[in-house]
Amino acid sequence: MFGFLIAVLMLDGIFLTAVILLQAGKGGGLAAVGGGGGTMTEGVLGGRQATTVLTRATWISGTIFMVLSLVLSIMSSRSQTTQSVIQVNAPAATTAPDPVLPGLSDRPAAEGNAPDEGAAAGPGNDGN
Repeated sequence: MFGFLIAVLMLDGIFLTAVILLQAGKGGGLAAVGGGGGTMTEGVLGGRQATTVLTRATWISGTIFMVLSLVLSIMSSRSQTTQSVIQVNAPAATTAPDPVLPGLSDRPAAEGNAPDEGAAAGPGNDGN
């Protein structure tokens, strides 16, 4: 149902865009009221123009778009479970990884891995 409503919303948006672009500019709106064309009384007190098919289609399509957007928003918010940001489960305790350098662990070395006593000390090791 949610996917179907999303598809209808997208088609309505495309239709609304096409209908708006097909309309001829009337030179009205807020620009005409402030002196964009004629006197101010013509813009404010002028008679209503006849409603065309494109104007009616714009109103209907815009209303459908707004209602679908509201319905989809409500459906989206109700489908998610609420989760607390504060009460997050702690990650599971992990064991310490094996040391990268041999001889730095607290575990006793295996018999075959014991370093030679007479071997030269490596760089950065003073032999203590």
